[in-house]
Amino acid sequence: MLEQLVQEGCLSALMWEACQQQAQERSPELQESLLGNIVCLPDRVSNKLQGKNPAVFFPQNYFPLLGSAIIQVLQKISDSLRGGLDCSISFVSHVLGKVCIHGRQKEILSVLVPRLTDLTKSDCIWQRICWRLVECVPDRWMEAVVLGFVQRASGADVLSRLLGNLVVKNKKAQFVMTQKLLLLQYGYTTAVLQNVLGYLSLDSLRRALLIKVLQELLETWGSSSAVKHSPPEQQQYISKAILICLSHLKEPEIESCRQELLTSMMAGVKCHLDSSLPRIRHLGMIVAESISLKINTDGPVLKFQYEEDNETRELKSLLVQAPPCCVVPSLPEDDRNERADAARPVVLESNEKPSTAACATPGGESDAELDSDDDLIPYDMSEDKELKTTKAPVYIRDCIEVLTGSDDVDKWDTTIKALESLVRKNPAATREVSVELAKILLHLEEKTCIEGFAELRQRAQVAVLATDPVPVAQYLTSQFYSLNYSLRQRMDILDVLVLAAQEMSYPKARGKNKHSGAQKPCIQLLPGTDSSKDWRRIVDERIRSKTRRFAKPQVEQDSGPNAFSSIAGHFFFPLIQNFDRPLSTFDLLGEDHFVLGRLVHTLAILMYLAVNAMAVTTMGKALLEFVWALRFHTDSYVRQGLLSCISSILLSVPAQHLLEDMTEELLETQSWLADVVEKDPDGDCRRLALQNLLLMENLKKKLETVPS
Repeated sequence: MLEQLVQEGCLSALMWEACQQQAQERSPELQESLLGNIVCLPDRVSNKLQGKNPAVFFPQNYFPLLGSAIIQVLQKISDSLRGGLDCSISFVSHVLGKVCIHGRQKEILSVLVPRLTDLTKSDCIWQRICWRLVECVPDRWMEAVVLGFVQRASGADVLSRLLGNLVVKNKKAQFVMTQKLLLLQYGYTTAVLQNVLGYLSLDSLRRALLIKVLQELLETWGSSSAVKHSPPEQQQYISKAILICLSHLKEPEIESCRQELLTSMMAGVKCHLDSSLPRIRHLGMIVAESISLKINTDGPVLKFQYEEDNETRELKSLLVQAPPCCVVPSLPEDDRNERADAARPVVLESNEKPSTAACATPGGESDAELDSDDDLIPYDMSEDKELKTTKAPVYIRDCIEVLTGSDDVDKWDTTIKALESLVRKNPAATREVSVELAKILLHLEEKTCIEGFAELRQRAQVAVLATDPVPVAQYLTSQFYSLNYSLRQRMDILDVLVLAAQEMSYPKARGKNKHSGAQKPCIQLLPGTDSSKDWRRIVDERIRSKTRRFAKPQVEQDSGPNAFSSIAGHFFFPLIQNFDRPLSTFDLLGEDHFVLGRLVHTLAILMYLAVNAMAVTTMGKALLEFVWALRFHTDSYVRQGLLSCISSILLSVPAQHLLEDMTEELLETQSWLADVVEKDPDGDCRRLALQNLLLMENLKKKLETVPS
């Protein structure tokens, strides 16, 4: 019977009766009971029937029916108002609010919003009914209703028709739309941001709120604390909101707050450029460029250099308001053909020569006045190669002389290109001058526009360090904390240490590089003979077809000693000992936190590569103390490096040594990792912390299975 009543329109009749009783102020208790029964009917029926629920009472079916019933009631209210009769809409508002707060916004508003959008296009009475429908929702349910309308409206103009000036009349709705949606949450789409901010800009009473929202967004965007402690996704969300606000500002409004915009831009771009994360720096550059473009329409504007990607293009497109979607009327058939003919390219006549049109000059000169040499066909020089007269140096000391004192540009270019191979071919000669050569390469600056200069210099530095690791590593690590070095040079030192450690810890790769020029013994075939072209493939196929295999053949891998394990301490300990001593030009714990992040990541890699070193336990203990001292660093890039250090310790230090020498430290670290998983604003930090907890759990299980 209930199923039949619901399908035959009982819900609309009940709500219409309740609206009439409410207009006459009768029995509020009955209306409250009726409200609960209408909204919770699917739950009550399913509780009674225990799995034998009819399909009409499934939430995905029932609430769209309830939405259609609400439209029918609103139609009756519209007819009553046109007939001059009083009618209350608050009961329908209560039904809508309670359904939304129960989490069924999608089901009911998927029916209501499209119908109300059509009905309010040209009917002012329907607009007033829709406004009252939302205004009469109680404050405790207002947030769910407003969020549902904002997410499902097809545009800002539609949202303005459906809500009217609700954001001005209702404080709860104002808080949701101007604070919670924009500053406290960041999971909504760009379309939702455009709906909200476009809605604020479409009425003179609401534009004051738009200016206020822009000021609060810029204050958050320019806060160094917010940049450090909020995730990049929220930074991107706030940047999008700022750009959309700027697109809606008019010239008088920009003029009135020009100085405030300039102040906010200068503060915000500074704290964004100070960030170690490239994504945050790009967001700061884009927003600063957009603000500068708005406030300096006639003068010079701010311009940064960065690589454009999809995110960058999307952000820049938000600064331009998209025109409202409209249906283009189709052209008549004749007019369409005429325009198609006009759009066709002009085809040359068969007797016309294309060169005649191409040779026409803008000055009207005749062919006779042109130089006769123009008719000559130029030589094809595409395959010509530049003759190189400069020979590459043969000795290491010759390279040092050229790099330090030669003014011959060609000779200098040839030397820097040949230096790496020369170092690897002459290890004995390199060891005699290794520290001197490392010093020259560290201070070497580009004299000419040679392609890939930074890579060539780095490869040469890596070759020198791999050839004579101990003295060169001691020199480089000592220079990392010395005076009068740029941040770029300090980061170059870290990169060279990591690359050389990787090369020495993988002897297979190093052997391949060393002997890559030597040819393996093989049978040489005469070119052009078809009978011998694929002989090896044919023979292999015949052998494979006539061979029975009972097991997969194991390919023996190349092996060799790990050259890094015995010298890992020379790379590691000098880097970790002076990080807390500020210099006049270098402060790792202060403004140079980007270099600190690179240092932390370098230590994590060196720890991981020292897996079989004798000093790995001592290194792990020192690195754990280093991590513990910096665990609350405000920069997310540094915290990511610290969590990578924990992973390297767990993977490199033997499990037995971890439990014997670092039991208390590991327990404290486990507690800290649990806090990071729950509270850290950066998603990568949370992921790394969770991985470390899983590593600890696996380590514990592994030790439990080992017999004592």
